[in-house]
Amino acid sequence: MRFKQQLLTLTPYQPGKSIESVKREYHLEHIVKLASNENPFGCSQQALAALQQSAASLAIYPDGYATLLREQLAAFLHVSEDELIFGNGSDNLIQIISRALLHPDASTIMSEHTFSQYKHNAVIEGAIIKEVPAIHGEHDLEAMLAAIDEKTNVIWVCSPNNPTGTYISEQKLVNFLDRIPPHILVVLDEAYHEYVVAEDYYDSISLTRKYDNLIVLRTFSKIYGLAALRVGYGVANPGIIKALEPAREPFNVNALAQMAAAASIADQDFVKTCREKNRQGLAQFYEFCHEHNLKYYPSQTNFILIDFQVEADKIFQFLLERGYIVRSGKALGFPTSVRITVGSAEQNDGLLRVLEDFLAIRKA
Repeated sequence: MRFKQQLLTLTPYQPGKSIESVKREYHLEHIVKLASNENPFGCSQQALAALQQSAASLAIYPDGYATLLREQLAAFLHVSEDELIFGNGSDNLIQIISRALLHPDASTIMSEHTFSQYKHNAVIEGAIIKEVPAIHGEHDLEAMLAAIDEKTNVIWVCSPNNPTGTYISEQKLVNFLDRIPPHILVVLDEAYHEYVVAEDYYDSISLTRKYDNLIVLRTFSKIYGLAALRVGYGVANPGIIKALEPAREPFNVNALAQMAAAASIADQDFVKTCREKNRQGLAQFYEFCHEHNLKYYPSQTNFILIDFQVEADKIFQFLLERGYIVRSGKALGFPTSVRITVGSAEQNDGLLRVLEDFLAIRKA
């Protein structure tokens, strides 16, 4: 069969080990998964109530327009309903954008050490890929500007960035956007937006009103705790949304996801509490790193990338055998680091005790 040649060069996305598989493999009863940047505090009780009310209508197709969610989100963000597009997670929106704008005669620009799905989808579409080296875990915006050519259709900007947790300040971002040609779409991926506490962070929604070539992507998978339901959204001017809609599959956001996400929007107290607990958790990791003289990237997300100056897979395996699942930095471009999701205070304490053992053994 004549598959696309570029597919033969790719490997499928490799999710982290599941809790049940680790239990079976290592004969453990208790596992703590801190690998996928999920919310350790679950989701809003209002979302759970909405799911229970919706469970009786599983035979009915979902609302293809996502009417209730669209209305709730538009009111919350103070945008019009035609400025929104929904996806089966923000991954799906990345796929939609790539399908709509990338092809073998188009180029796309992204930073190295950023979310892998930008490049993955560009490869599938056969686009020309320009990966710009990062500086200290951050996007080199000047070099990304210099990479623009007559074939550039899409520029990907991840802020806060995965896997480093770094962010772009308002001044730097606006200076960057001011110099992007209007025919090039800038995708601002803000999956971790709700975790940000930096004072010089920007208001991306207002930026979509100033820049007609900007789309902002967000998700309900992270702080809202709805990762299992897969619902993300994009915000842009109506012209961009209208052009992208034909590339979106019908009924791409399931009914339960729509109901749970709409209910979650109403519970901003839950979001605030999770953000506060996350900052407390990050402080635990910062203290550990300072105590052991370990380098790390200050994070505006719910994860931290720590450099142990030892092969990342060794740390990953040591933790795995003791019931803690983290993400090795080897596949992320950081071969001596691990990315750790910030858990509850108890989960963080347990993990840090195991890391203390690892460091003690290493010194012995």
